[in-house]
Amino acid sequence: MWQNLKHNLFLQVVFALIIGIALGLSFHDFSLNLKPLGDGFISLIKMLIAPIVFCVVVLGIYGAQDIKKMGKVGAKTILYFEIVTSIALVFGIAVAYIFKPGAGMNIDLTALDAKDLAVYTERAEHLSSSSDFILSIIPKTIFAAFNNGDILQVLLIAIIFGISMLLIPKKFAEIVRQALEAFSEVFFKMMGLIIRLAPLGVLGSVAYTTAKFGLSSFAQLGYLVLLFYVTCIAFVILLLGSILRMTGLNIFKFLNYFKAELSIVLGTASSDSVLPRVMQKLKKLGIKDSTVGLVIPTGYSFNLDGFSIYLTLAVIFIAQACNIDLSMTDLLSILLVSLVTSKGAHGIPGSALVILAATLSVIPALPAIGLVLLLSVDWFIGIMRACTNLIGNCVATVVIAHWEHDIDHAKAQSVLNQPQPIAETAQDA
Repeated sequence: MWQNLKHNLFLQVVFALIIGIALGLSFHDFSLNLKPLGDGFISLIKMLIAPIVFCVVVLGIYGAQDIKKMGKVGAKTILYFEIVTSIALVFGIAVAYIFKPGAGMNIDLTALDAKDLAVYTERAEHLSSSSDFILSIIPKTIFAAFNNGDILQVLLIAIIFGISMLLIPKKFAEIVRQALEAFSEVFFKMMGLIIRLAPLGVLGSVAYTTAKFGLSSFAQLGYLVLLFYVTCIAFVILLLGSILRMTGLNIFKFLNYFKAELSIVLGTASSDSVLPRVMQKLKKLGIKDSTVGLVIPTGYSFNLDGFSIYLTLAVIFIAQACNIDLSMTDLLSILLVSLVTSKGAHGIPGSALVILAATLSVIPALPAIGLVLLLSVDWFIGIMRACTNLIGNCVATVVIAHWEHDIDHAKAQSVLNQPQPIAETAQDA
């Protein structure tokens, strides 16, 4: 067993998660001091996300050698994202009204402390309109996009850069391609080294969170957390499973294939940490580089299934907890606004609460201070939110590749049917 633990990243992460919970319960003060382990790991990952996305998208566009095809793939990708996101938003509303997680709480708004909410509402002010969101995609300078780590801005630059490479003489474009491939190889190797630290990052995050909040302090909000987890699992198995079945693949084998990546997300509540590994594994399924390079980075900002479910579920939870009845007009407004605000979630500190604040700000009937109710459980909800987002983007990549005949179905079936190797290490990244 110890030999397997030494080489198996999945087992290392699970082991670290268990130790983290034990430390958080047994050594409160010590565990609170472990927070930098988790924060540091996430920071190391985010440091490389922007250059990796840039290289992958540019090489994908240039490798396709067909601007019209890339445009068609891009249009289909956005259409798919909007349809599935809309379903996820409606899914959240339906679950909220059927199971009523906030009913009976009878929260007195005057008793809520709004001081912890100020930072989120301030950030939300910049996201309350679609025009602000669109303008925020355009960076002030090329380097500013990389400095800020804004994936949408980096994606915009990469798309323009990749298309421009197709329009210049090939002898010059080839020089740039070779340089980007070399840089990409180095960045992926750097990510592979950082991923080896995943167990430490998970241990620090879990120990800190367990020590700070405990396991029994969520009695009142536990139902909401449990309901969200069950809802996301049902969404993945029923909806995404059905979509994946249309491509000939099985959702359970698909999830097993990405179990190591999901275990890292489970411990860090962030899907950024596994982006390069996921892209590599999708390519191993027989999906063309150009499709993976376009769909996955775009999906990180435009296809947040787990976040979309939570967005509408949380809004209605706040309304129910505060005894506020929402009209059909309010519900339609929530849906339309959420379609816009959900696209700005990635890359914003405290993104879920920020976007929730932005959504609430345009619905006069809903008090923004109600977000205080969710502060203590946001990290726990964020675990399943990130996992569902990741699964949704992996399924989306397969679907788009299936539509464009950019996937080797025989290879994909063969890879998924094979038992996952015991020694799945960080070096596979």
